[in-house]
Amino acid sequence: MFKFKKEKIKIQMLRQLGIMALLCSSVIAFGQNQKKSFSVQLAESVLYNNPDAWMTDFQSKPVWGYVQGLVALSLQEVSKEKNEPKYFDYVKNTYANVLINKQGIIDGYRLESFKLDDINSGKILFSLYEKTKDERYRIAIEALHEQLKKQPRIDQGAFWHKKIYTNQVWLDGLYMGLPFYAQYAVTFGDAQAFDDITKQLLTVQKHLKDSKTGLYYHGWDASKTVYWANPKTGLSQNFWGRGVGWLYMALIDVLEYLPSNHKDRKALEIMFQDLTDSLLKVQDPDTGVWFQVLNYPKREGNYREATASAMFVYGLAKGIQLEVLNKKYLKHLKKAYSGFRKEFIKIDANKQIEITSCCAGAGLGPADNLVRNGTYDYYIHEAVRSNDGKAIGPFIMACLMLEKHPQWAVL
Repeated sequence: MFKFKKEKIKIQMLRQLGIMALLCSSVIAFGQNQKKSFSVQLAESVLYNNPDAWMTDFQSKPVWGYVQGLVALSLQEVSKEKNEPKYFDYVKNTYANVLINKQGIIDGYRLESFKLDDINSGKILFSLYEKTKDERYRIAIEALHEQLKKQPRIDQGAFWHKKIYTNQVWLDGLYMGLPFYAQYAVTFGDAQAFDDITKQLLTVQKHLKDSKTGLYYHGWDASKTVYWANPKTGLSQNFWGRGVGWLYMALIDVLEYLPSNHKDRKALEIMFQDLTDSLLKVQDPDTGVWFQVLNYPKREGNYREATASAMFVYGLAKGIQLEVLNKKYLKHLKKAYSGFRKEFIKIDANKQIEITSCCAGAGLGPADNLVRNGTYDYYIHEAVRSNDGKAIGPFIMACLMLEKHPQWAVL
């Protein structure tokens, strides 16, 4: 009987120890998860929601797209900053190598369409080629650069957005084409390209900037003939948040590569600084984020929008990091970053990070699509969804910069 009681006590003790061990392991796992940086948590949510990287723009089959490229670029940055190869491998194996064959041909890509959107994913190829020396990536880089050499232009020198958008310059296209162009110039020693790049941005400043607000119109038809354009100016009607976000990111990404002694360096820095000040004037004072149509915060139907807000957080952070903006802008960055997390970040049913209130897409035309007319009513009625890559990519990269500079005391 005594022996039986001893065995029973022993079993109870083992059970208690097992329960304690289980609890301890759970606490440790929770603690480890909590210790993960927010950029890594975001990256993990991307991988959880998208088994393959080509899926990151809600596609049912592999597509060479600018959104996939934006998210992929941010994951490459996570891989580099956190010394974690799995994110680099995810981009390489489930996006680049799915779309680029061993001869370096990009599946579905057509140079003759002259879509600047197609250039954006090319930015991920530089690090892929640098790390692997796989010739397919260099060949694909050269194919995209060949498009830029042949891209149709308005008389003033800026690229058409696409072949189907004759004589039209969109803010979107500045981000799609010019940072790749600048990185190519540095990587392959094409210094003369910077004269072309800066001229295009300064042309946009001259023709698309509004003198009263300092903001930029979404598009400009240099021929002043398309249905959505003002017949006197050729400009579209509104300041679309994400459109200005594309320009803001294009400027600071080009400045990252532009030589410090380039003749237009100071002019581009001032252009970026002035746009920053104009954006801060329309930053929502209550939340620190920005609206879908920037200059109508109280107009019926307008809403706080995540993709543009992510781009502005990114631009602020990178502007400070590159010392294009001085440290007085840290308070504005802090407000924007903390506001973004409070306003747009949720935890979904699968315990993954969800970014809400993302405009799915917006554009101007083409000629047979009279709905995409650039009116206020058009912008506020475009579809809204969660976890759009156009918010995920910039915000991951913004988080990386903030985590790299804890002395900023923003986190």
